[in-house]
Amino acid sequence: MSSPYRPRRGSLGFSPRKRAKSEITRIRSYPQISEVRLLGFAGYKAGMTHVIMIDDVPTSPTSGMEIAVPATVIETPPLHIAGIRYYQKGVYGWRVIHEDREGKGEPELPDGTHDIRALVHTHPEMITGVPKKKPEFMEIAVGGTSVEEKFEYLSERLGKDISIREVFKEGQLIDVSAVTKGKGTQGPVKRWGVMTQDEKHGRSSRRRHVGTLGPWHPARVSWRVPQLGQTGYHQRTELNKKILKIGENGEEITPEGGFVKYGVVRSEYILVKGSVPGPKKRLIRMRDAIRPSETEIRPPQIVYISRKSQQG
Repeated sequence: MSSPYRPRRGSLGFSPRKRAKSEITRIRSYPQISEVRLLGFAGYKAGMTHVIMIDDVPTSPTSGMEIAVPATVIETPPLHIAGIRYYQKGVYGWRVIHEDREGKGEPELPDGTHDIRALVHTHPEMITGVPKKKPEFMEIAVGGTSVEEKFEYLSERLGKDISIREVFKEGQLIDVSAVTKGKGTQGPVKRWGVMTQDEKHGRSSRRRHVGTLGPWHPARVSWRVPQLGQTGYHQRTELNKKILKIGENGEEITPEGGFVKYGVVRSEYILVKGSVPGPKKRLIRMRDAIRPSETEIRPPQIVYISRKSQQG
């Protein structure tokens, strides 16, 4: 059987592959939910472990049996609601018409408001795994069917902290967004997955290069040609990650000796099935799943959580 020919394996839809502008990722859309609550949260990636759980997928060959599942620990200290932002939709799109901030009088609902969102910031000083004090400031949408109930929800909580349990539930599907690990400048083989040149067609000492940069005319190199450049440190969003556990006691999840390059989980945390983008200590933004593959929320049955030392 002949080997498959691939001019590239990477997607051109992510071009240009350059460094992210900020580690606070952009979330441009949220699902429409009638329940009045925040539709997102943020935390810091602590590391990975594995759990033994009962397979709750009805169509799985191992349904009802114990299976080993990789999981990611995200430390989620409370978010502080610092402001309310009011939007109005016009012929040129959405625009901000007013903002209320904490400590600047009682909030009032302006006339002509079509949507309301919360301005929140993190509490990195409450955890020891991330060596920083400056909080991340971001905007999160609020669920609900009317502007009035969204305003009432936020005005009651302005200047207060909100917990992860007030936003998400165990067994729920979420989307995670983060900036991936940065790998610097890499060649076309690692960056685009092109084939290496064999001994016959490769030049001397050049195997990991592109076979052609394109035709003679048009007399320029197309941006579609796989070439070397920045790899990693891109914003990426992964859909439909299941929350396996939400807890307050970090000792029940921290391995012996702590997570390598992070330390001990001291605040609230969530355990997410599978991996999430980014290295340890990276800010992870979460939202309600915008295209959920499951509609029923089934709290998982966890039998065992590995706390084996990761020190080697």
